[in-house]
Amino acid sequence: MHTVTFIKVGLQDVEKLQAISRVTFMQTFSADNSEADMEVYLNTSFSIQKLSAELSNLDSEFYFALEGEVIAGYLKVNMGAAQTEKKEAAAFEIERIYVDQIYLGKKVGQLLFNKAIEIAKQKNAIYVWLGVWEENHRALAFYKKNGFVPFDKHIFKLGNDEQTDIMMKLDLNY
Repeated sequence: MHTVTFIKVGLQDVEKLQAISRVTFMQTFSADNSEADMEVYLNTSFSIQKLSAELSNLDSEFYFALEGEVIAGYLKVNMGAAQTEKKEAAAFEIERIYVDQIYLGKKVGQLLFNKAIEIAKQKNAIYVWLGVWEENHRALAFYKKNGFVPFDKHIFKLGNDEQTDIMMKLDLNY
């Protein structure tokens, strides 16, 4: 595998962001969810309009992980009011880390995670938090391996299906 590089995603990249978002979300969750629920979620959460609004939010940042010229995965982080729940100034949310399945096991997810932690530290966050679907055992194991601990639960709506996310937290020790 070539070296993975990161580029910050801008509005000019919204169609590429939509493509990688839809593909990786389908790869991750389609086997465990109905086609109808997946379609509703993909069409609302990954519309050009919604992604453009997210890209325009100064408290959110997206990064592509590139292997050569190919987008291998992406990261979305939130600070301040852009956080989906916590909204604390000292908090930093990793909202999305997704990797194309052909790159699974090649450390792209770990590199994206490391990038998120680097950004959190640059922003002087005291802790990082995220939500993981309770049935996404691979992601739960990944975050536990990286020092996250569960602290709460919340409901995540995928289409018409209400699912439980485990909220996890990592204190940053400077």
